[in-house]
Amino acid sequence: MQLVIAEKPSVAKSIADVLGALDRQDGYFEGGGYLVSWCVGHLIELAEPESYGEQWKKWTYESLPVNPEHWQYEIKEDTKEQYDVLYGLLHDSRVDEVVCATDAGREGELIFRLVYNMASCKKPMKRLWISSMEESAIREGFENLKPESDYDHLYHSALCRQEADWLVGINGTRLFTVLYGGKVLKVGRVQTPTLAMLVEREAKIMNFKKEQYFMAHILCGGVDAATERIDNKTEAENVAGACLNGQALVTSVAKEEKAVAPPKLYDLTTLQRDANRLFGFTAKQTLEYTQSLYEKKLCTYPRTDSQYLSDEMEQTAGNVIEAIFSSILFEENRMFNPDIKRVLNSKKVTDHHAIIPTMEIAKADLAALPETERKILSLVANRLLCATGEKHLYETVKAELACGGYTFAASGKSVLKNGWKDFEDTFKRSFKTMEDKEQEDKKLPELSKGQTFDGVQTKISEHYTTPPKHFTEDLYCKG
Repeated sequence: MQLVIAEKPSVAKSIADVLGALDRQDGYFEGGGYLVSWCVGHLIELAEPESYGEQWKKWTYESLPVNPEHWQYEIKEDTKEQYDVLYGLLHDSRVDEVVCATDAGREGELIFRLVYNMASCKKPMKRLWISSMEESAIREGFENLKPESDYDHLYHSALCRQEADWLVGINGTRLFTVLYGGKVLKVGRVQTPTLAMLVEREAKIMNFKKEQYFMAHILCGGVDAATERIDNKTEAENVAGACLNGQALVTSVAKEEKAVAPPKLYDLTTLQRDANRLFGFTAKQTLEYTQSLYEKKLCTYPRTDSQYLSDEMEQTAGNVIEAIFSSILFEENRMFNPDIKRVLNSKKVTDHHAIIPTMEIAKADLAALPETERKILSLVANRLLCATGEKHLYETVKAELACGGYTFAASGKSVLKNGWKDFEDTFKRSFKTMEDKEQEDKKLPELSKGQTFDGVQTKISEHYTTPPKHFTEDLYCKG
């Protein structure tokens, strides 16, 4: 009999339903030749410093650094009951093989291995590695279970992360606490350098002194052309006065056709950035909403660093795109011939492929989802449409005009083919996003070198330099 250990009760229930383990017991499911149980996040944690010796019971400068020779672990008190269930199952005489079915990532691997090791289990291990909680994905995963030894490096990576966090956190926190008066000052491997960036940016904002500047403009033939920055208002007025009612000469016109390629699919970081920029969701919230959608079988595994699908997923992606158009995630009928090959690249898929919806969206009641989750699912669905759409084509025009002995510049932009931005525009119309509207260059009238305009009108505009922006989760991730 196989013992299957998932990361959460809800995931264990989904797996148990597929495997036919329908008999609910205390802390696990049974049936169909399987026992299916679960962890509750991390059941095992690193022991506190005092567990390693008397010298580390008190916070003193002389006792630092805390650097255990051999790591010790302890069972978390608030989840001990579920650990006891797993311990019993791991040593159940009926169990001859254990399947790790925790989340298919570094932390999921650590959660399982620590329980397995703490229980001193020696039974053979297999690994369920899936990117979707759809029934078909679970069945396929169990038909292709991997040797757990294939993921030893992932486990060791997780151990390194855990031990580094502990060493930096314990030693840094104790050091700064004893140096600065005894009030606990928390130091962390990630939080402290992040806080330093925030403090540095805040100092720049607080110390910023805005500067006023001006620009002189000429208006002629439907064109508003301006000088570069002028620091003195009187000088700007003199430039404008020298050109008033004069003649302007077009000295150069440069046109250039440009293309914006479709964006890549979402990995977790880019999804978190866009969700913050568009909806104000924190990175943690975005992960929680996406994880919930994954557990509801509506999107693929969120903790991925890939923005591509594997080569064999061409048909799957095509079917998902059809499902998007037939669901409430995209309410406009649209003729669309997706270029799916653009998002396929097995060489750029490591543990998991990019985040996309699943076929379940075609039959699920998406209107019943919490609004936050529906926004994330719509964002992920729209990105698949954008990523497989056509290039966005536009033309830029930059012109220089001479008047009164001064040079003025004007620029314009016109869209030649909206391409993938059709889907982006539809999405933004469907949701009230927080994104600032971009100030796009207006289309310039047709201009040619040597063209002249008489009776020029003028104006001056007043401007101020702006301080650096506060970090948002979008801006911080870009950095």
